[in-house]
Amino acid sequence: MRMGRRIAATLKRTAVHAGPTVLGIIVLDFLFLQLMPGNAADVMATEAGSATEETVAALRHQFGIDQPVLTQLLNFLGHLAHLDLGFSPRFNTSVADLIMARLPNTLLLMVTALALALVLGIVFGAVMAAWAGRWPDRVLSVIVLLFYSMPGFWVGLMAVVLFSVKLGWLPSDGNETIGADLTGFAMVSDRLAHLVLPALALASFFVAVYARLTRAAMLEVQRQDFMRTAKAKGLHPLLIQLRHALRNALVPVTTVAGMHLGNLLGGAVVVETLFGWPGMGRLTLEAVLGRDYAVLLGVLLLSSFVVIVANVLIDLLHAWLDPRIGSA
Repeated sequence: MRMGRRIAATLKRTAVHAGPTVLGIIVLDFLFLQLMPGNAADVMATEAGSATEETVAALRHQFGIDQPVLTQLLNFLGHLAHLDLGFSPRFNTSVADLIMARLPNTLLLMVTALALALVLGIVFGAVMAAWAGRWPDRVLSVIVLLFYSMPGFWVGLMAVVLFSVKLGWLPSDGNETIGADLTGFAMVSDRLAHLVLPALALASFFVAVYARLTRAAMLEVQRQDFMRTAKAKGLHPLLIQLRHALRNALVPVTTVAGMHLGNLLGGAVVVETLFGWPGMGRLTLEAVLGRDYAVLLGVLLLSSFVVIVANVLIDLLHAWLDPRIGSA
């Protein structure tokens, strides 16, 4: 019952703040995109090479970008109220269909990278804290420092050179083997093989962040009174580290992980372009190059929604890890 009340309170608190937040994001994104030079009509006319002023004017009228900014904003909000994200002039299809075709790939990459970063970061940090000042701590500190210092795209390039070019273990492009027509376990295995390198490139920086944060949080928890009480009870040191130190140290780690979701989305643009991954990151880059504001607004809106939902899940996890947070 207590957990149910905590979940209800968290959802209610989120609903109160999410509405104004999303509306503010929509308006600000729309206005900021208007400051970008050029538009879809100009890009398409330039690519055609022989467009006249009348053709450009007709394109602007067709796309609705010849209207005042306020009118365009109200039209967009009106369509959005009916769950319509608009039409993409660049891709000649609805924005919703375009995003939904790419969203599963990006979510798969993000979730895999975040899970990989959390697992490796927490394990590294826990080992570093348990052997603080000794050789495991020093060795892992060097590895973590390297991960923190190297850009994700460079890690991806080096991983391609090693695992794809030199060793031939993993594919370097796309999310599946084109033309293989695989099914069942073979298809899953093929997808996972294509996922390893992009997820590693996207997660490398965050592994370092979570490892250092876990180490610092566990060392801080180990100085608390309840840790001395657990030791006085004669509990096994491994049990003390896992049940008491690590569980309390996970609260700041998961908090930072929720804040990093936006960074993961931003990093996905580079990683997906590098590995030819057909996700929202590549779609965003293509929309920017084509000045397709409808697609950009849809991507930004959906990204904001994903971050909000993820932070709700983080709040629920906090309520489970530390009941004092849920009752606050």
